[in-house]
Amino acid sequence: MSTTSGSEQLLRSAQLRVTRPRVAVLDAVHDHPHADTEQIISSVRARLGDVSHQAVYDVLKALTLNGLVRRIQPSSSVARYEARVGDNHHHVVCRGCGSIADVDCAVGETPCLTATEDHGFTIDEAEVIYWGTCPGCAASSAPDS
Repeated sequence: MSTTSGSEQLLRSAQLRVTRPRVAVLDAVHDHPHADTEQIISSVRARLGDVSHQAVYDVLKALTLNGLVRRIQPSSSVARYEARVGDNHHHVVCRGCGSIADVDCAVGETPCLTATEDHGFTIDEAEVIYWGTCPGCAASSAPDS
């Protein structure tokens, strides 16, 4: 869905004004799943030229608040952004290189996990992060045969 017209349509459906920076940021998030802010800024600058860090941060905040992107931040990592929203999927993170991949909900219904104690909260989402070693890192650390 990384077409400009698709991004414009998403912005309009969220009742957000369509601007070049918003379209460029939304396209960058669609084109680079789990990208951090610096990667998104680089992608936006490649497309639009000089855009401030603050402008990109502001757009990411607006897109996140309006449910067009999801912000995740695994432990000891910078924030990452993805365009897969509206479901309750989880993530697997490589301890070696930090790569991130989506993992569909283990049970298939929100919130996937039932808390043993909800402390009065109305739980509408569970976030699970699986940690491990990606195939690339496993291969590079395997002893030579």
